[in-house]
Amino acid sequence: MGIQKVMVIGAGQMGSGIAQVCAQAGYDVLLNDIQQSFFERGLSVITKNLTRDVEKGRKTADEKMAILSRIQMSLDLKDASDVDIIIEAAVENMEVKQSIFKQLDTIAPAHAILATNTSSLPITEIAAVTNRPEQVIGMHFMNPVPVMKLVEIIRGLATADEVYKAVEEMTVKLAKTPVEVNDFPGFIANRILLPMINEAIYALYEGVASKEAIDDVMKLGMNHPMGPLTLADFIGLDTCLSIMEILHEGLGDSKYRPCPLLRKYVAAGWLGKKSGRGFYVYE
Repeated sequence: MGIQKVMVIGAGQMGSGIAQVCAQAGYDVLLNDIQQSFFERGLSVITKNLTRDVEKGRKTADEKMAILSRIQMSLDLKDASDVDIIIEAAVENMEVKQSIFKQLDTIAPAHAILATNTSSLPITEIAAVTNRPEQVIGMHFMNPVPVMKLVEIIRGLATADEVYKAVEEMTVKLAKTPVEVNDFPGFIANRILLPMINEAIYALYEGVASKEAIDDVMKLGMNHPMGPLTLADFIGLDTCLSIMEILHEGLGDSKYRPCPLLRKYVAAGWLGKKSGRGFYVYE
């Protein structure tokens, strides 16, 4: 099951990063989004990343241009008609993802793998809307994609062994480390990370310590590169809330109940760095 041509759906932070690492690995990439302006914004982020690599001597100018030449714009899902794998990195919403996969199932070649970059939604449920559930798989990249080495590879209930093997081999070619995970809410990364963040929010909510103190304890005491409240702001508080709700609903345990303070911030539009304000204020 050879992979040569890749479509990435969604030119946002995750999708553009996935497109970049695929192009760096020599794959031809179609970067798909619903508007040209979204594609251009994603491509500008990729260009900025590659320019920084050239300035730091990690790549040559020729390598930068070769990578960029392998990324083409797509504004129509019908462009998936001649690709070998599609990696969906659209919004973290089950209805949106199922709609995309239902369309892809009728467009993509019979051999094509349909992968999703979901951080917590069930692969089996996404696969169920297709006629090829054995070819549906999760590829959960970490943010920022060009830097972080881990890819969680999540098998759905029906995912075929040869599909897993092809995706594992591709992940290694992307200079990432594949880790096999079964299809449970939150997988591994977010099942462990988000309850820690949620507990940090509870500590702030209950007045145990200030946000700065909570972050300092985890940075200086646990050697984390950034504190959990700062990390929540970078992830996006709406995303944190969504994942906690998926864990709470999917696992049915009260320990996954989202903190009321997290709900209040999201309701106020304080979503973290992307909105200019979360637990901290950003210019």
